Amino acid sequence: MARTTFSSFTKNLAITDLRWMPEDGFSLGRLRIELLSGLTVALALVPEAVAFAFVAGVHPLVGLYAAFLVGLITALIGGRPGMISGATGALAVVMVALVAQHGVEYLFATVVLMGLLQVFAGVMQWGKFIRLVPHPVMLGFVNGLAIVIFLAQLSQFKVPGTMVDTGHGMGGGEWLSGQPLFLMLTLVAATMAIIWVMPRITRVIPAPLAGIGIVAAVVIGFGLDVPRVGDLASIQGGLPALHIPMVPLNWETFEIILPYAVILAAIGLIESLLTLNLVGDMTNQRGGASQECIAQGVANTVTGFFGGMGGCAMIGQSMINVKSGGRTRVAGIAAAVFLLLFILVGSSVIELIPLAALVGVMFMVVIGTFAWNSLTILRKVPFTDAFVILLVTVVTVMEDLAVAVVVGVIVSALAYAWNNATRIHATTRESHTEKGAKVYEINGPLFFGSSDGFMEIFDVEGDPDTVIVDFAESRVVDQSALQAIEALAAKYEEAGKTVMLRHLSRDCHKLLLKAGQLMIDSDDDPDYALAVDYSVRTGILGGH
Repeated sequence: MARTTFSSFTKNLAITDLRWMPEDGFSLGRLRIELLSGLTVALALVPEAVAFAFVAGVHPLVGLYAAFLVGLITALIGGRPGMISGATGALAVVMVALVAQHGVEYLFATVVLMGLLQVFAGVMQWGKFIRLVPHPVMLGFVNGLAIVIFLAQLSQFKVPGTMVDTGHGMGGGEWLSGQPLFLMLTLVAATMAIIWVMPRITRVIPAPLAGIGIVAAVVIGFGLDVPRVGDLASIQGGLPALHIPMVPLNWETFEIILPYAVILAAIGLIESLLTLNLVGDMTNQRGGASQECIAQGVANTVTGFFGGMGGCAMIGQSMINVKSGGRTRVAGIAAAVFLLLFILVGSSVIELIPLAALVGVMFMVVIGTFAWNSLTILRKVPFTDAFVILLVTVVTVMEDLAVAVVVGVIVSALAYAWNNATRIHATTRESHTEKGAKVYEINGPLFFGSSDGFMEIFDVEGDPDTVIVDFAESRVVDQSALQAIEALAAKYEEAGKTVMLRHLSRDCHKLLLKAGQLMIDSDDDPDYALAVDYSVRTGILGGH
């Protein structure tokens, strides 16, 4: 028995292919594409990691180390090759309050606990519940995140060095104007034009990398005075070192970090799993949800012990990677290694790259990420689905991803419950097996939403002494359904009449039997496919 249970457990934890190039095998052409994709992603990661570190109120290297470690570990053991992870704004906005109140050491401890919670979620196979997210919520998530990515780039149009610490991260700052603004917009537009044209000329070099390289060469060659990566902060540093979070190991510390860890773990997993589905749709891959949970958890646990702010999947960088041709683990690994090389030896070069080129890349990501078809289908889909798309989009922008997804799922679930609640009805006929009995053939599921409508179907006073409720086209779903059946039987009992249940499916039969409501005369319960009638025992759940 123990061996069988262990086999089942290990089977559930079976991981996807961890080979670096599982599909095409090794080839110089594939390796070139993957490395160039990784380089493009690494260049785009630098300003993002620095900006999110500012949002969280920590040193830029804390964000860069997180981007390196989380990106490397998830690329090695994640559930979806081609997906990029790193420090993200969705997590940074939660971290800022913790850092402001308790300091960065508590953040590191929180990231460790966050990772352990994510590993636990992966081991428990909770990643599969992402399938409960309806398609309208996915569309809202994609659109909302595209808008968030767009809004995040607007801070690059501010004069470097004018942003201040507001107590809730970096904010404020003076906007560019006049010639500097015109030059910035021109370079952004040039980058976007190169990315659009390049695939029509050649695919030897990823279009985003070509856009960054050409615009950077123009700016550096002509000495144009525009904001550059180095104006955000210096990215020079050493190797991330092992660092045990310097916090008291007591219950008070646990009470401080646990709420933040739970929120961060939930946001990280939701964003990662939704990104996993999105990348999977683009690369025709499936599965790996629970493995991704474990990978994210391991990555964050390690990051917390190496002075990083933690992270999760990044939809923008994942889109850059996939559209640049990255399909295997090599691209993610290369992105992390290139990022580390930037920190160790390449900071002087990377800091010369104009922010306009990176903003142009991200603007093209926004255009490619936004589900433009959702604008045309709003009038073609049911009103509830259209409302959910807009709701999730707005909440993602106004609040955060986790809240938006939860709200979207709740609204979709309530709408589904209401639709099913209104479907329950019955047709009546005389019984062919019980002389004088009346048969109610129930259609539609019986659950909390339809229990009141179920009770309204029956005419207790006008019915004969024996009533048969046929569930061949229905299902008994929950406790509210059990309560409704007992209440119905009690009403007929008070009127001196009998209720029989017929054609219970196996799951319905099991539910009613467990509640103790079925009256079975023999030890040998007949096959449920037969027209077997069951009496109802009242007084089990207490109340009519």
